[in-house]
Amino acid sequence: MDLGLRDRVAIVAAGSKGLGRAIATTLAAEGARVVICARGAEPLEHTCRAITASGGRCHGVVADVSVPADIAHVVTEAERVFGPAEVLVTNTGGPKSGRFETLTPDDWDAATRQLLHSAVGFARAVLPGMRARRWGRIINVTSIAAKQPVDGLMLSNSLRAGVVAFARTLANEVAAEGITVNNVLPGYTRTERVVDLSAQMAAAGGTTPEDIVKRWEADIPMKRLGEPAEFAAMAAFLASEQASYVTGQSIAVDGGWIRGLF
Repeated sequence: MDLGLRDRVAIVAAGSKGLGRAIATTLAAEGARVVICARGAEPLEHTCRAITASGGRCHGVVADVSVPADIAHVVTEAERVFGPAEVLVTNTGGPKSGRFETLTPDDWDAATRQLLHSAVGFARAVLPGMRARRWGRIINVTSIAAKQPVDGLMLSNSLRAGVVAFARTLANEVAAEGITVNNVLPGYTRTERVVDLSAQMAAAGGTTPEDIVKRWEADIPMKRLGEPAEFAAMAAFLASEQASYVTGQSIAVDGGWIRGLF
């Protein structure tokens, strides 16, 4: 299937590793001109080199998405190098884990900037151009925690749900202008973040990371972790011409882990 993404300009936040890298790689393979941002210059350069070596087009921008000025810089750089952004994928690393009593006001403030403010800031920066062209795709990478809270992830559970509510409301406001807004909810996927989380949980529970992964797999109907490329395929579809009538949705890519009906 031709997704209709050739020469589209796409911004992928936190695009140097994990799910962001998988999305950027998939969009570039479909012909999109991809701008990725992350805090580390070396991983950015490595990812862009890999994408370019495969025939794609990529530009990396060092940025911290919790800083509004950095968000503006990413969008400006995308326009300078490739043109106005037509596809936006908001994405960040996970916030600090912990139960409510272990989290400070500073932890809440940092997580709010990282998860919610970054999604709002990126949308604010790209929407004028999308409205002018009457075409755009905004895709927020959230988490299964937005629909079914995960024990010990108080910050992620709370704030990713806020991103979903923001996106659902925004989707209605811009739908008539040819712009779609959707969320993709990754389940337990084989990324560095999940490896780190399994190690943290193992240390807290006196067990091993391998045992933690086995517990997760036991709760997944498919009995395995997801792969980044499987998640990226859904994001690429939502960015496509074919997904023009899909908006305001929160789609889990979780192997069936979420048990709810909606």
